Amino acid sequence: MNGPLLSVQNLTIDYIGEKTDFRAVDNVSFDVGPGEIFGLAGESGCGKSTIAFAISRLHKPPALIRTGSRILLEGRDVLDLDQRALRDFRWREVAMVFQSAMNSLNPVLRIEAQFYDLLRTHQGMTREQARERTAEMLRLVDISPDRMRDYPHQFSGGMRQRIVIAICLAMRPKMVVMDEPTTALDVVVQREILQRINELRRQFGFSVLFITHDLGLMTQVCDRIGIMLSGKLVEQNAAEAIYRTPQHEYTKRLWASFPSLHGSSSIMSEAAS
Repeated sequence: MNGPLLSVQNLTIDYIGEKTDFRAVDNVSFDVGPGEIFGLAGESGCGKSTIAFAISRLHKPPALIRTGSRILLEGRDVLDLDQRALRDFRWREVAMVFQSAMNSLNPVLRIEAQFYDLLRTHQGMTREQARERTAEMLRLVDISPDRMRDYPHQFSGGMRQRIVIAICLAMRPKMVVMDEPTTALDVVVQREILQRINELRRQFGFSVLFITHDLGLMTQVCDRIGIMLSGKLVEQNAAEAIYRTPQHEYTKRLWASFPSLHGSSSIMSEAAS
Protein backbone atom coordinates (compact mmCIF):
# COMPACT_ATOMS: atom_id res chain seq x y z
CA MET A 1 0.00 0.00 0.00
CA ASN A 2 1.03 3.61 -0.53
CA GLY A 3 1.49 5.69 2.62
CA PRO A 4 1.56 4.60 6.25
CA LEU A 5 -0.51 1.77 7.67
CA LEU A 6 -1.12 3.75 10.87
CA SER A 7 -1.10 7.52 11.19
CA VAL A 8 -1.50 9.11 14.62
CA GLN A 9 -2.25 12.81 14.20
CA ASN A 10 -2.35 15.47 16.93
CA LEU A 11 -3.36 12.93 19.56
CA THR A 12 -4.20 14.62 22.85
CA ILE A 13 -5.50 12.68 25.85
CA ASP A 14 -6.44 14.01 29.27
CA TYR A 15 -7.32 12.23 32.50
CA ILE A 16 -10.28 14.11 33.92
CA GLY A 17 -10.26 14.83 37.66
CA GLU A 18 -12.74 16.45 39.99
CA LYS A 19 -10.70 19.61 40.39
CA THR A 20 -8.19 19.51 37.55
CA ASP A 21 -7.27 17.56 34.42
CA PHE A 22 -3.96 15.84 33.74
CA ARG A 23 -2.60 15.88 30.18
CA ALA A 24 -1.14 12.41 29.61
CA VAL A 25 -0.58 12.74 25.83
CA ASP A 26 0.06 16.18 24.34
CA ASN A 27 -0.41 16.66 20.57
CA VAL A 28 1.50 13.52 19.51
CA SER A 29 1.89 12.61 15.81
CA PHE A 30 3.71 9.70 14.16
CA ASP A 31 3.29 7.17 11.36
CA VAL A 32 3.93 3.43 11.17
CA GLY A 33 4.61 2.00 7.72
CA PRO A 34 3.52 -1.42 6.40
CA GLY A 35 5.74 -4.13 7.89
CA GLU A 36 7.62 -1.60 10.03
CA ILE A 37 8.53 -1.86 13.71
CA PHE A 38 8.11 1.58 15.27
CA GLY A 39 9.19 2.03 18.88
CA LEU A 40 7.96 4.40 21.57
CA ALA A 41 10.47 4.79 24.40
CA GLY A 42 10.45 6.88 27.53
CA GLU A 43 10.26 6.75 31.31
CA SER A 44 7.30 5.31 33.21
CA GLY A 45 4.31 7.65 33.14
CA CYS A 46 5.28 9.49 29.95
CA GLY A 47 2.14 8.42 28.03
CA LYS A 48 3.29 5.37 26.05
CA SER A 49 0.62 2.94 27.28
CA THR A 50 -2.07 5.62 27.06
CA ILE A 51 -1.30 5.91 23.33
CA ALA A 52 -1.43 2.12 22.94
CA PHE A 53 -4.85 1.93 24.57
CA ALA A 54 -6.13 4.80 22.42
CA ILE A 55 -5.05 3.07 19.19
CA SER A 56 -7.04 -0.03 20.16
CA ARG A 57 -9.89 2.13 21.53
CA LEU A 58 -9.51 0.49 24.92
CA HIS A 59 -9.23 3.71 26.91
CA LYS A 60 -11.90 4.25 29.57
CA PRO A 61 -12.94 7.15 31.79
CA PRO A 62 -11.38 9.20 33.22
CA ALA A 63 -9.27 9.12 30.00
CA LEU A 64 -10.65 11.49 27.36
CA ILE A 65 -9.36 11.90 23.79
CA ARG A 66 -9.66 15.54 22.84
CA THR A 67 -11.27 16.94 19.71
CA GLY A 68 -8.84 17.29 16.81
CA SER A 69 -7.11 13.98 17.50
CA ARG A 70 -7.02 11.42 14.69
CA ILE A 71 -5.91 7.78 14.58
CA LEU A 72 -5.99 6.55 10.99
CA LEU A 73 -5.57 2.91 10.02
CA GLU A 74 -5.33 2.68 6.23
CA GLY A 75 -7.02 6.07 6.08
CA ARG A 76 -10.00 5.16 8.30
CA ASP A 77 -10.31 7.08 11.57
CA VAL A 78 -10.44 4.60 14.43
CA LEU A 79 -12.00 7.26 16.66
CA ASP A 80 -15.12 7.34 14.45
CA LEU A 81 -15.88 3.60 14.70
CA ASP A 82 -19.09 2.54 16.44
CA GLN A 83 -19.21 -0.43 18.81
CA ARG A 84 -20.08 -2.93 16.08
CA ALA A 85 -17.22 -1.75 13.87
CA LEU A 86 -14.86 -1.82 16.86
CA ARG A 87 -15.72 -5.47 17.42
CA ASP A 88 -14.42 -6.28 13.94
CA PHE A 89 -11.52 -3.85 14.24
CA ARG A 90 -10.01 -5.36 17.38
CA TRP A 91 -8.04 -8.57 16.81
CA ARG A 92 -8.78 -8.58 13.07
CA GLU A 93 -6.96 -5.33 12.25
CA VAL A 94 -5.12 -4.38 15.44
CA ALA A 95 -4.20 -6.81 18.21
CA MET A 96 -2.49 -5.91 21.47
CA VAL A 97 0.00 -7.64 23.75
CA PHE A 98 -0.44 -6.06 27.17
CA GLN A 99 2.08 -5.37 29.89
CA SER A 100 2.84 -8.52 31.91
CA ALA A 101 1.28 -10.46 29.05
CA MET A 102 2.38 -13.80 30.43
CA ASN A 103 -0.02 -13.18 33.34
CA SER A 104 -2.97 -12.19 31.13
CA LEU A 105 -3.98 -15.78 30.33
CA ASN A 106 -7.00 -17.10 32.20
CA PRO A 107 -5.51 -19.47 34.83
CA VAL A 108 -8.57 -21.78 34.96
CA LEU A 109 -8.93 -22.34 31.20
CA ARG A 110 -6.85 -24.66 29.05
CA ILE A 111 -4.83 -22.97 26.29
CA GLU A 112 -7.07 -24.56 23.64
CA ALA A 113 -10.16 -22.95 25.21
CA GLN A 114 -8.58 -19.50 25.21
CA PHE A 115 -7.90 -19.72 21.47
CA TYR A 116 -11.40 -21.08 20.88
CA ASP A 117 -13.09 -18.14 22.63
CA LEU A 118 -11.36 -15.70 20.29
CA LEU A 119 -11.79 -17.69 17.06
CA ARG A 120 -15.44 -18.53 17.73
CA THR A 121 -16.36 -14.95 18.63
CA HIS A 122 -14.60 -13.23 15.72
CA GLN A 123 -14.58 -15.85 12.96
CA GLY A 124 -17.37 -18.22 13.92
CA MET A 125 -15.05 -21.23 13.87
CA THR A 126 -16.17 -24.63 15.09
CA ARG A 127 -14.24 -26.25 17.91
CA GLU A 128 -12.43 -28.49 15.43
CA GLN A 129 -11.48 -25.59 13.16
CA ALA A 130 -10.25 -23.64 16.17
CA ARG A 131 -8.21 -26.63 17.30
CA GLU A 132 -6.47 -26.75 13.91
CA ARG A 133 -5.70 -23.01 14.02
CA THR A 134 -4.46 -23.34 17.61
CA ALA A 135 -2.06 -26.10 16.60
CA GLU A 136 -0.82 -23.98 13.68
CA MET A 137 -0.21 -20.92 15.85
CA LEU A 138 1.53 -22.86 18.61
CA ARG A 139 3.92 -24.35 16.08
CA LEU A 140 4.74 -20.85 14.86
CA VAL A 141 5.97 -19.90 18.33
CA ASP A 142 7.85 -23.19 18.84
CA ILE A 143 5.39 -24.81 21.25
CA SER A 144 4.19 -28.36 20.62
CA PRO A 145 0.45 -28.57 19.75
CA ASP A 146 0.31 -31.50 22.18
CA ARG A 147 0.41 -28.88 24.96
CA MET A 148 -2.80 -27.10 23.93
CA ARG A 149 -4.81 -28.88 26.65
CA ASP A 150 -2.42 -27.74 29.37
CA TYR A 151 -3.15 -24.87 31.74
CA PRO A 152 -1.10 -21.64 31.85
CA HIS A 153 0.65 -22.56 35.11
CA GLN A 154 2.18 -25.58 33.37
CA PHE A 155 4.27 -23.32 31.11
CA SER A 156 7.32 -21.21 31.84
CA GLY A 157 7.09 -17.42 31.74
CA GLY A 158 8.68 -17.24 28.29
CA MET A 159 6.33 -19.90 26.92
CA ARG A 160 3.27 -18.09 28.29
CA GLN A 161 4.52 -14.92 26.63
CA ARG A 162 4.82 -16.74 23.30
CA ILE A 163 1.32 -18.18 23.70
CA VAL A 164 -0.11 -14.69 24.18
CA ILE A 165 1.68 -13.54 21.02
CA ALA A 166 0.29 -16.58 19.17
CA ILE A 167 -3.25 -15.68 20.31
CA CYS A 168 -2.74 -12.10 19.06
CA LEU A 169 -1.63 -13.37 15.64
CA ALA A 170 -4.39 -15.97 15.29
CA MET A 171 -6.65 -13.47 13.49
CA ARG A 172 -3.87 -12.35 11.11
CA PRO A 173 -4.01 -8.68 12.19
CA LYS A 174 -2.45 -5.91 10.13
CA MET A 175 -0.82 -4.40 13.20
CA VAL A 176 0.28 -5.63 16.62
CA VAL A 177 0.70 -3.22 19.53
CA MET A 178 3.20 -4.61 22.02
CA ASP A 179 3.27 -2.82 25.38
CA GLU A 180 6.36 -3.97 27.30
CA PRO A 181 6.09 -7.50 25.80
CA THR A 182 9.21 -8.83 27.53
CA THR A 183 8.73 -7.39 31.02
CA ALA A 184 9.91 -9.67 33.87
CA LEU A 185 11.74 -12.04 31.51
CA ASP A 186 15.45 -12.72 31.76
CA VAL A 187 17.66 -11.41 28.95
CA VAL A 188 18.07 -14.80 27.24
CA VAL A 189 14.32 -15.46 27.00
CA GLN A 190 13.78 -11.82 26.08
CA ARG A 191 16.09 -12.13 23.09
CA GLU A 192 14.44 -15.39 21.96
CA ILE A 193 10.98 -13.81 22.01
CA LEU A 194 12.07 -10.69 20.14
CA GLN A 195 13.76 -12.79 17.47
CA ARG A 196 10.56 -14.82 17.09
CA ILE A 197 8.46 -11.66 16.78
CA ASN A 198 10.76 -10.42 14.02
CA GLU A 199 10.57 -13.75 12.17
CA LEU A 200 6.77 -13.76 12.37
CA ARG A 201 6.62 -10.15 11.17
CA ARG A 202 8.65 -11.06 8.08
CA GLN A 203 6.45 -14.11 7.48
CA PHE A 204 3.06 -12.40 7.85
CA GLY A 205 3.91 -8.79 7.01
CA PHE A 206 2.22 -7.12 9.98
CA SER A 207 3.44 -3.86 11.50
CA VAL A 208 4.45 -3.47 15.14
CA LEU A 209 4.17 -0.61 17.59
CA PHE A 210 6.75 -1.62 20.20
CA ILE A 211 6.52 0.16 23.55
CA THR A 212 9.15 -0.01 26.27
CA HIS A 213 11.24 2.10 28.62
CA ASP A 214 14.33 0.14 27.54
CA LEU A 215 15.93 2.25 24.82
CA GLY A 216 18.85 -0.13 24.38
CA LEU A 217 16.51 -3.03 23.66
CA MET A 218 14.49 -0.93 21.26
CA THR A 219 17.46 0.00 19.07
CA GLN A 220 18.05 -3.72 18.44
CA VAL A 221 14.57 -4.47 17.07
CA CYS A 222 12.99 -1.26 15.74
CA ASP A 223 13.26 0.44 12.36
CA ARG A 224 12.38 3.86 13.77
CA ILE A 225 12.00 5.18 17.32
CA GLY A 226 10.04 7.98 18.96
CA ILE A 227 11.11 9.38 22.33
CA MET A 228 8.36 10.39 24.79
CA LEU A 229 8.79 12.92 27.59
CA SER A 230 5.93 14.11 29.83
CA GLY A 231 3.28 13.29 27.23
CA LYS A 232 5.13 14.84 24.30
CA LEU A 233 6.95 13.15 21.42
CA VAL A 234 10.21 15.07 21.62
CA GLU A 235 12.23 13.20 18.97
CA GLN A 236 11.70 10.54 16.31
CA ASN A 237 14.19 9.15 13.85
CA ALA A 238 15.70 5.96 12.47
CA ALA A 239 16.89 3.63 15.24
CA GLU A 240 20.49 3.98 14.11
CA ALA A 241 20.29 7.78 14.29
CA ILE A 242 18.67 7.70 17.74
CA TYR A 243 21.56 5.54 18.90
CA ARG A 244 24.48 7.32 17.24
CA THR A 245 23.36 10.95 16.90
CA PRO A 246 20.51 11.74 19.30
CA GLN A 247 19.29 15.32 18.94
CA HIS A 248 17.13 16.02 21.98
CA GLU A 249 18.78 16.59 25.35
CA TYR A 250 16.43 14.08 27.02
CA THR A 251 17.42 11.36 24.54
CA LYS A 252 21.08 12.06 25.27
CA ARG A 253 20.41 11.77 29.00
CA LEU A 254 18.60 8.48 28.50
CA TRP A 255 21.71 7.07 26.88
CA ALA A 256 23.91 8.59 29.59
CA SER A 257 21.82 6.81 32.24
CA PHE A 258 23.06 3.39 31.11
CA PRO A 259 25.72 2.11 33.54
CA SER A 260 29.11 1.38 32.07
CA LEU A 261 30.14 -2.26 31.79
CA HIS A 262 33.64 -1.20 32.79
CA GLY A 263 33.83 0.46 36.20
CA SER A 264 36.68 2.79 37.05
CA SER A 265 39.74 1.32 38.71
CA SER A 266 39.00 3.24 41.92
CA ILE A 267 35.50 1.78 42.14
CA MET A 268 36.83 -1.71 41.51
CA SER A 269 39.48 -1.24 44.19
CA GLU A 270 36.91 -0.09 46.75
CA ALA A 271 34.68 -3.05 45.92
CA ALA A 272 37.59 -5.44 46.35
CA SER A 273 38.50 -4.00 49.74
